Amino acid sequence: MIETDVVIVGAGPVGLFQVFELGLLGLKAHVVDAMPHIGGQCVELYPDKPIYDIPALPVCGARELIERLHEQIRPFAPQFHLGHTVTALQPQAGGGFVLDTSAGTRLRCGAVVIAAGLGAFEPRRLALPQAAALEGHALHYLVRDAKAFAGQDIVVAGGGDSALDWALELVEHARSVVLLHRSPRFKAAPASVARMHALCDALRMQFLEGDIVGLDAADTADTALQAVRVRTRAGLTVRVEAAQLLVFWGLHPKLGPIADWGMALDRHQLQVDSAHFQTSQPGVYAVGDINTYPGKKKLILSGFHEAALAAFAIKEQLTPGEKVHLQYTTTSPLMHKRLHVEPDLSGLDDVV
Repeated sequence: MIETDVVIVGAGPVGLFQVFELGLLGLKAHVVDAMPHIGGQCVELYPDKPIYDIPALPVCGARELIERLHEQIRPFAPQFHLGHTVTALQPQAGGGFVLDTSAGTRLRCGAVVIAAGLGAFEPRRLALPQAAALEGHALHYLVRDAKAFAGQDIVVAGGGDSALDWALELVEHARSVVLLHRSPRFKAAPASVARMHALCDALRMQFLEGDIVGLDAADTADTALQAVRVRTRAGLTVRVEAAQLLVFWGLHPKLGPIADWGMALDRHQLQVDSAHFQTSQPGVYAVGDINTYPGKKKLILSGFHEAALAAFAIKEQLTPGEKVHLQYTTTSPLMHKRLHVEPDLSGLDDVV
């Protein structure tokens, strides 16, 4: 049995920042994530996509953000259990919880923070008989490196941000790119749609309106793609030659075991109060995209705010009767000690 103050479920940006806020208050954390690496959906879905709304960072990639957060929490030495899924959460009669993971690890803690993003997510897959054999070879629902598709003919299916972002990125690497969407209306950012149309006008990529109705595998192997068959809006079936098909039709958010832990849900999200971010189960908190409350905004910035308030609530829960003082990292000797930094006293006048 591993003992700790808090167990955080989820190692995305909000889960990592939760470690920091707890650490400032002297609380130790273990972090569990089903992925084999930290970063969560942020790194898994768009590792190199620029983010522009992190304070003091005019622009940074998702991977860079995770690296910076990982460095920031280093003084608190969190323990990570990666590739583990929390399979059970058991409240204890004397207070606290015991959590079991899919790898057989057991953790006892005073409080739990669920920072699992959308939960366990699955892409919406292509329901065609040829798709299963091609998946992972010529059919992809996730892209990590655009350079892996250099010099190839690519079809990108979808009308959201992921589809547009990767289509625009792949133009710089692939031999040809065809964006396929069932409608002329897109859910992606207007600027991305405008750039796509401009690239089409410049003959650097193509846009085709229609639905995928078949896949032609290469004669030499079932795992190699030769062409994508598309039914256009006019009812004609056309054959688009391609070596790679990237499908971005969104994700199925699935809470997995979390849905069975008895906490109040609203549309697959955990209901919390906006003062403490505690769920309907006392001692279990939820921060980031997995929670919901009046006025909720699904922003990384909002998740950071939630993590800070949740940390204070947890400290008060674990130390009843003890007043939790707000201390500033700029001036507090205790904060400096916990951060392992030397205070910068330059510019301060001597006190006589």
